[in-house]
Amino acid sequence: MTRPTRYWLMKSEPNECSIDDALAAPKATVPWTGVRNYQARNFMRDEMQVGDGVLFYHSSCPEPGIAGIARVASGTRADPTQFDPTSPYYDPKSPPDKPRWLLLDVQAVHKTRLISLGELREHPELAEMRVLQRGNRLSITPVDASEWAEITEKLLAGK
Repeated sequence: MTRPTRYWLMKSEPNECSIDDALAAPKATVPWTGVRNYQARNFMRDEMQVGDGVLFYHSSCPEPGIAGIARVASGTRADPTQFDPTSPYYDPKSPPDKPRWLLLDVQAVHKTRLISLGELREHPELAEMRVLQRGNRLSITPVDASEWAEITEKLLAGK
């Protein structure tokens, strides 16, 4: 028995990996490196599966917001940046035989018009989205099927 598809919002700083970068990558697939929050890591490890839908979100930029649609393209594996002393994501306390940090591959499906935080807040149906909650800084958050539909079927379709 297969489980229903789940949906996620995944934040990326566009100067590190934008939706355009992901679309230009081989097979439009990029490794999602640098996750250094246990809750976000646990979402990847325990809940995300190949085929899940992803709202590709640009963060830490002049206008943050949803910039594309993607999908989870692989299971998890050790994030090599945790072992690289030259990486900003280096973690000297993470042993190679028992890595602390994981990554998975994300495949960009298509770029969208930018849906800003302000626009998301204008829709009462999206009021409970984690990205809109005060103090939320997680780089990966679950998205309800109804929120996914509101964004992909209404906001992006112009309805």
